[in-house]
Amino acid sequence: MTPAQTTRLLPQTYRPLFAHADFRRLLPALAASDVGDGMSMVAVAWLAIEIAPPGQSGMLLGAALAAYALPGAAGALLLGRWLRRLPAGRLLVADSRIRAVLLGCVPLAWAAGALHPVLYVALLAGSSVLHAWGNAGRYSLIAQIVPPDQRLAANALVSSSASASIVVGPALAGFLAAVISPAWLIGLDALSFAVLAVRAGRLRGASTGTGGKKKEKEREEAQDAAGPVGAGRSAAGLHRLRKQPELLGVLALTWFFNFLYGPAEVALPLHVTDDLHAGAGLLGLYWALFGAGAVLGGLAAGALRRFPLWPVTLGIVAGWGLTLVPFGLGASAPVTLACFTLGGLIYGPFTALSYTLFQERTPAAWLTTVLAARSAALLTAGPVGTALGGPLIALLGPRQVLAASGIATVVLAAIGAAVRVWGMRGVRAPSPG
Repeated sequence: MTPAQTTRLLPQTYRPLFAHADFRRLLPALAASDVGDGMSMVAVAWLAIEIAPPGQSGMLLGAALAAYALPGAAGALLLGRWLRRLPAGRLLVADSRIRAVLLGCVPLAWAAGALHPVLYVALLAGSSVLHAWGNAGRYSLIAQIVPPDQRLAANALVSSSASASIVVGPALAGFLAAVISPAWLIGLDALSFAVLAVRAGRLRGASTGTGGKKKEKEREEAQDAAGPVGAGRSAAGLHRLRKQPELLGVLALTWFFNFLYGPAEVALPLHVTDDLHAGAGLLGLYWALFGAGAVLGGLAAGALRRFPLWPVTLGIVAGWGLTLVPFGLGASAPVTLACFTLGGLIYGPFTALSYTLFQERTPAAWLTTVLAARSAALLTAGPVGTALGGPLIALLGPRQVLAASGIATVVLAAIGAAVRVWGMRGVRAPSPG
């Protein structure tokens, strides 16, 4: 099937995106790395369980999942002095190269019999150190490639591609885990990032981010005029966010949303092994069905632009929480698989809506910095939640932790709605005098 025929199969909303050559070239590489990460959703957890000392699988699992993301927050805050001037394309390439090298060391160490749990956590931590900047570079690059009126569609397509990889990646990992070690699946993830590094490095705008040295110089001058420089560039991004209450509110809601999701990510693999007495195939099926729902939900994001942001986002948060409650009620695997699928459908539009809002409300010269600050803040949420998941599972058990995560998420949505209503009343109330 030719690219033109493939384009005609897409909904009308997404067809104009493929008129941009750089977007056409970048999307398959992003999809490849997303499939690799989809396999790692199963492989990282499964390998941690395999190499953990007896009785410590929950603790190592939480540490491994936290290490795969948390250092990115430190990298965003500490490396801003050196990375803030790099164009979006270079940031994406640098992150992809580091991930390719360090994740590639995991199967090599495993094959040599030297994959100690400490080394495993260290390699995962090193691979994520530029994650915030790489993620910011990804969406800043998209904002540069496509016109403003096509950004929501582009974000929705990219996030849907990531969701589709959750269908393919975990299912593929669950199938391959019966044949090869999960360490080799992490090696395939490393290979996918090598592909992304090569493809992103060949984009016309990858070296400058805007298509030429003159424009790059103008971008740097605009950044210098926009705010403070120095070591606190990411801190400056957070400072700018504090001046925009709506963006700050979305960031706070997303942080707590991700934090409450963290324990569930640790509990699900142990629920499969301890409660259901099943293998990696069932864990892969959970994530595959979640991804299938998220693809459909993500592609529907373009139609949600006509609705107010806050009711939609709060509804997404509450809906996801409700889908976790049946785990604690002792529901059977088919029922919880259906709930996870519905959870993916509900969650699907969240990422695209959030990134589009940030792209629209942030000046172009500040976009990469603000998105890096956003990623830095959010990268602390999930890992803290996953680190908390290990002790909670030891205390309550996997099934109860999943349900508790869902109930707390519903409470978060209720608190967010109350704060939003209170804030709106404060804006509408006449000032004294």
